[in-house]
Amino acid sequence: MPEICNYPLKLQPLFRRYLWGGRRLETMLGKQLGEGDDYAESWEVVDHGEDQSVVLDGLAAGQTLRSLVTDHNAELFGQHAPQKQFPLLLKFLDCNRTLSVQVHPNDEQGAQLDPPDLGKTEAWVVLAADPGSKLYAGLKPGVTRDDLQAALAEGNCEQCLHEFEPQIGDCVFIEAGTVHALGAGLVIAEIQQASDTTFRLFDWNRVDAQGNPRQLHIEQSLATINFSRGPVAPQQPTDTGVEGRQRLVDCNKFVLDRCTFKNKRTLGGDNRFHLFVLLEGSVEIAGVLFSAGETCLLPAAAGAVKCRAEGIVTLLDGYLSEVNSK
Repeated sequence: MPEICNYPLKLQPLFRRYLWGGRRLETMLGKQLGEGDDYAESWEVVDHGEDQSVVLDGLAAGQTLRSLVTDHNAELFGQHAPQKQFPLLLKFLDCNRTLSVQVHPNDEQGAQLDPPDLGKTEAWVVLAADPGSKLYAGLKPGVTRDDLQAALAEGNCEQCLHEFEPQIGDCVFIEAGTVHALGAGLVIAEIQQASDTTFRLFDWNRVDAQGNPRQLHIEQSLATINFSRGPVAPQQPTDTGVEGRQRLVDCNKFVLDRCTFKNKRTLGGDNRFHLFVLLEGSVEIAGVLFSAGETCLLPAAAGAVKCRAEGIVTLLDGYLSEVNSK
């Protein structure tokens, strides 16, 4: 079978509309939205059941990400082949209102669900933050299961949550089992395992027009929470030894770097796929132009690609670590 995914791939975003969304996916990130002011998420790279990214151009145009996984596994994954599905999901979120308090299962817990799913470890990078916007990550020191249950019964879960006001550029690592919520006024880039399993612990006592609360999953949440984890602070970027490249997250599910450069740079070439998120500037990657707010899936078969920046470019680079190799 000929190689058809050996070049930078642009994928069609999938939009999710929820009551907490807005319009900044368009006004800030350049997405083409329809009418309405509730566009909450743009799924940039996804292979999860019926939710499928579709390639926009080149020899693979019109193919879903799952079809590439099925028919071009080695080209796509290189040293990490074979894979049954694309293991990561990349999205943007526009948080016009505070999201519910949630927790995600780990792989072992996800495997027990019906139908089974991956666990969901994720990382956020803050792209915009209104003054006073809050981010909730982890529990306050010493909070026990009994403490949290009592607070939930009183409708005051917030007293148990660790919170802070994030700054643009902050990266927050949310390991599976960590209680979390995104506050109003944030725009986030998120990389996560390819899972859509969420347990809703608390929804700020909100009700709909008929006076009904949203469904909660309190027992599942309590069984999933890692009560030993405590507060979660923004990641401290570390030096990679490569000019302009900082390491934000290095875990057994993915690695996330932030790269800043101008003029020319070579990316890839390490026999694995890369997910690039353009945060600032424009760049030609192997002759394909990407602008701020766009994402790129670089298959392993593309090899080392030459990039030409227009001005200063900042991008996120997500990929699998060596421990994920087969």
